[in-house]
Amino acid sequence: MNGKVPHIVQYQGSKRILAPQILQYMPNRFNRLIEPFSGMAAISIATAYENRTNKFLINDLNKPLIDILREAIENPEHLIECYTRVWNEQFTYGENHVQHFYDVRERFNAGEKTPANMLYLLARCVKGSVRYGKSGNFNQSPDKRRHGTNPKTLAPNIYRISELLKEKASFSSKDYHEILEMAKPGDLVYMDPPYQGVTNVRDNRYYSGVPFDEFADALEILNKRGVDYLISYDGECGGREYGEDLPEKLKCKKVLLNAGLSSQALLLGKRETTFEALYISESLIPEFSRIPEQLSFMEAI
Repeated sequence: MNGKVPHIVQYQGSKRILAPQILQYMPNRFNRLIEPFSGMAAISIATAYENRTNKFLINDLNKPLIDILREAIENPEHLIECYTRVWNEQFTYGENHVQHFYDVRERFNAGEKTPANMLYLLARCVKGSVRYGKSGNFNQSPDKRRHGTNPKTLAPNIYRISELLKEKASFSSKDYHEILEMAKPGDLVYMDPPYQGVTNVRDNRYYSGVPFDEFADALEILNKRGVDYLISYDGECGGREYGEDLPEKLKCKKVLLNAGLSSQALLLGKRETTFEALYISESLIPEFSRIPEQLSFMEAI
C-alpha cells in the first residue's frame, strides 16, 4: 500500500495500522466490500485507496459514527464547516476549555447528535475511545492535554476520503445479521466485531453483544451461501492468548498479524509484541500463494 491512506480521526480499535496486512488477504478485485462492524471504516477507506472494488456497504450499530462517515463522504464541505465551528468554540472558554467538551457532550446526549458534535467528541476524548453508559449516553472523558484534531489538519483527509468513496458507498445502522443477509457470492465481508471479552454482554462501542456461538452460526450460513469473509477476532500478547478460536468446522485459516509493541506493556516496563488474529474463509485460502514470504505474519499453531 503505497502513499498515505487518509483517515478522519483517531479511533480506538481501528484497523488503520493493520490495513496493509489485512488487504494482503483480499482478492485483487471483487464485487463489493461489506463492513457490518465498520467503526470509522478504516478497511473500506484502505480498500477504496487500492481500488479493489467500487461498491461498499458501511454499517455500524453506533449510528452517530455512520452519520459522520456519510457526511464526510457525501457532504464534506458541510462537515468541515460545522466541525470548525464546534472546534473553535472551545477557545471562547479560555483556560476552562475542558468545560466546552462537557457542554458539547451534554448537548449530544440531550439529542443534538450531529456529525460535527460526534466528531468533536471523538477527536477530543481520551484515546479516541467511544464509550457509552447504561443509559445509552456518551460518557467518555476529554483528553485534557489537547484540543482535538485541528480542522485544517482534518479537512484534506476528509476531502480525500470523499473522493475515494463518494457515489460508491451505502450506509446503514443495523444488526449485523441483517447486513450478512444482504451479502452475495462475489462480495467480500470484513468483520471486526467487539472484543470477545465483551461479546456476551452489552458492549459500550456497539450497544449490544455478539455471542460467540451465534456469531459462529452466522459464519456457517455465509459458508453455505458461498460468501467470502475476513474476520479480526482475537489475538495474543507476550505469549498470552485472548479469546476463543472460531470452530474448526468453519474451515477458516487463522493468521496472526503483527500489531507492534503493546502500549500497555510498555507502561509496565515490558516490551511485548501484540498479534491480532485474522480469520480467512476457506475459498480465500488459495490467495496465500501470492503473499510474499517476507511479510510480517505468522501462522497460528
